[in-house]
Amino acid sequence: MSVKIKICGLSTEEAVQTAIDSKVDMIGFVFHPKSPRYVSLARAALLANKARGYTEIVALTVDMDDSTLAEICGALKPDWLQLHGRESVLRTRYLNEDPTLPPVIRAVGVGGPDDVAVIQSFVGSASLLLIDAKPPKDALYPGGHGMPFDWQLLAPLSKLPQSFMLSGGLNHENVGNALDAMKAMDVPLMGVDVSSGVESAPGKKDRARMLKFVKAVKAA
Repeated sequence: MSVKIKICGLSTEEAVQTAIDSKVDMIGFVFHPKSPRYVSLARAALLANKARGYTEIVALTVDMDDSTLAEICGALKPDWLQLHGRESVLRTRYLNEDPTLPPVIRAVGVGGPDDVAVIQSFVGSASLLLIDAKPPKDALYPGGHGMPFDWQLLAPLSKLPQSFMLSGGLNHENVGNALDAMKAMDVPLMGVDVSSGVESAPGKKDRARMLKFVKAVKAA
């Protein structure tokens, strides 16, 4: 099975067109105002319309209430709703089972061995798990902040009954090594997610880096 590619944090027509040209499987729009990748709902809806039919659309949210999620999903019409905050297992399951919302991707941060149990606790509550690096303690927004974590921490997930996407500090230089590590540990990986690893500056996607990343994944 081929590895799916998700590029998150898009905010320009050029970045969306590059994602379409390189045939990535999923693109994400960030609706967390503190993120340098934040995009307004109106802007995201226009960009999503450009990409619809070529790639799947993901709405990345952080600890939002039901009405705000409904507004985002109503305007954007995403294929996936990504939860990247402190949403509980119960909250995740509740949203994933809501027939008015798209399937849920639940991001879980990893910084040490204890976080593996947290990943396992979310199994079955979301349609897809995304394993990311934990942010620094003083971070203003969630996510890996361009820093990978120790992939060997995921070895206990070899028996995980749900596949996941890998994120956290990936770029065209290390994604091949990450994929090799996942294969060696026999963990059920279905895709990779990148954001800062294809940027020239925070929030600014770089066409050349995006194309290199896609090429590296396909080569691996």
